[in-house]
Amino acid sequence: MAKKIKTFIKLQCPGGQANPAPPIGPALGQHGLNIMEFCKKFNEQTKERPGIILPVVITVFEDRSFTFIIKSPPVAIQLKRAAGLAKASSEPGKVTIGTVRRLDVEQIAKEKMVDLNTTRLAQAMKIVEGTARSMGIKVEG
Repeated sequence: MAKKIKTFIKLQCPGGQANPAPPIGPALGQHGLNIMEFCKKFNEQTKERPGIILPVVITVFEDRSFTFIIKSPPVAIQLKRAAGLAKASSEPGKVTIGTVRRLDVEQIAKEKMVDLNTTRLAQAMKIVEGTARSMGIKVEG
């Protein structure tokens, strides 16, 4: 018989660097999970992507066991990396702080395709371009 699901926890953790400090510790501790077990498993699975922020969805079961799914990095983080920026514009739409090539947008869209609500590359690229626009990043090409 399948285990009964208690809740889902969504976190964003740096790859290969999860530790029991906030926000991970308190989020898992309030549900009675073994925090170190999660940190070890997460770090093992993400050791090839150190420092990259990765969203993770943790499924917590009634018996305090858990499973988790690691998703691809957020589009905003990938765009900042492609444009070589530390943070987005404080006034998007008015101040453009960087540019990315259409080739970069296409690559980001291909990577995020599994997590997006579309199956067509052109639509995925429009989603990524919209995020870039809202961050004050111009798409060239």
